[in-house]
Amino acid sequence: MARSATAALFECSACGWRSAKWAGRCGQCGEWGTVTAGRAEELGRATSRAPLRAVTPIAAAVPIRHVDAAAARARPTGLEELDRVLGGGLVPGAVVLLAGEPGVGKSTLLLEAGALAATSGRVLYVTGEESAAQVRLRADRIGAVSDSLYLAAETDFAALLGHVQAVDPALLIVDSVQTISAADVDGVPGGVTQVREITAALTALAKQRTLTTVLVGHVTKDGSVAGPRTLEHLVDVVLQFEGDARGQLRMVRALKNRFGPTDEFGCFELGECGLTGLPDPSGLFLSERHDPVPGTCVTVTLDGRRPLLAEVQTLVCETAGDMPPRRVVSGLDSARVGMMLAVLQCRARVQLGRRDVFAATVGGVRLTEPSVDLAVGLAVASALGNVSVPPDLVAIGEVGLAGEIRRVTGIQRRLAEAERMGFRRAIVPAGPAQQTGRVTGPAGSQLEVTEVGDMRSAISAALGRHQPDR
Repeated sequence: MARSATAALFECSACGWRSAKWAGRCGQCGEWGTVTAGRAEELGRATSRAPLRAVTPIAAAVPIRHVDAAAARARPTGLEELDRVLGGGLVPGAVVLLAGEPGVGKSTLLLEAGALAATSGRVLYVTGEESAAQVRLRADRIGAVSDSLYLAAETDFAALLGHVQAVDPALLIVDSVQTISAADVDGVPGGVTQVREITAALTALAKQRTLTTVLVGHVTKDGSVAGPRTLEHLVDVVLQFEGDARGQLRMVRALKNRFGPTDEFGCFELGECGLTGLPDPSGLFLSERHDPVPGTCVTVTLDGRRPLLAEVQTLVCETAGDMPPRRVVSGLDSARVGMMLAVLQCRARVQLGRRDVFAATVGGVRLTEPSVDLAVGLAVASALGNVSVPPDLVAIGEVGLAGEIRRVTGIQRRLAEAERMGFRRAIVPAGPAQQTGRVTGPAGSQLEVTEVGDMRSAISAALGRHQPDR
């Protein structure tokens, strides 16, 4: 017997997973206590197939050579770091989803971008989390006041559409999509159903009016975009705005981009006057000391297509009493650091059994690329032997469990960035793709490159005769 269309249907409020039976734990996202009862009218409609019939299209299909692509050209926002991530700027009719943790600076970023975009057309900023007066105070503080920037404090979707018709903007900013609700849509404000339907309606509005739309989205405790997974499929661009709330560094990454690359990121510095773009952020991740200190080593990491110099710092000390050795990591992948310590003990004969090891990065940057392994190993060996790595040396390479140094991608770009920042020596993996000896830099200077095949050779090349006890 067919199930009644009015039977109960259970839906997860976190990801939108549906089931005909109740479950204490969601079968898709694994959250507990998020499956609630709803109505199954949509399920009944989905099981009944509509008859297939042809209709006259609004616009006839044309050869691709006759399609005018000028209307889809990206328009710069005025923030160079944001334009870098977007692939040149905002595309007319595109829908952009900006996600980030609370207090990271999403509203400040969009308010600045809206004020700059208002110089070439009207911008409508709809806030559902703050009052208009609160947004005005922030705009005065960061200098984002413009006569073409319109502000509306609204949480009703119908009223939002009315503001769009009245202002007729070229750019619409909704902060945030979880605060907007529609009376004719089931579910609570901010729920899965409301967010999905409102995002779909805003996407249809953007395509119909060729209206560039930017949506602010909340994130879950694990850092992913809150709401159903279909939310990321509906929009054209998904940006992640991240940064430590206690620091000033902010980064924008593209998780999805239909109009540009997804391996770019932009750097900003958050201050009292708003966000300032950092076109050359390598210096932020290096310490400002002048004398070399044991336990430090500089590496070059590739984040997307941009090489960045970063410094790894380690501290090795005797374990107090009968306590087990401690392994404390900040800014690095703890699993890879633990693997690196095991390789040092077993392959390079570096004794770390009864010693505490602390490893961290400078500037709050998080390094997860495998090419950081060699710098971590050299920093630990330097700290244990109480001898400094030469201050003009960088180490680049992935370390395997057998102690071998593996090649990494983009080695020439990494070496060029290191030379530009004033480094004169580099330790890299051995291989046919590398250039042995001296590599001429763009400014005519020379970078001495040493190729190594295993961890013991790398320690010898970096520390020379002053090596840790084995």
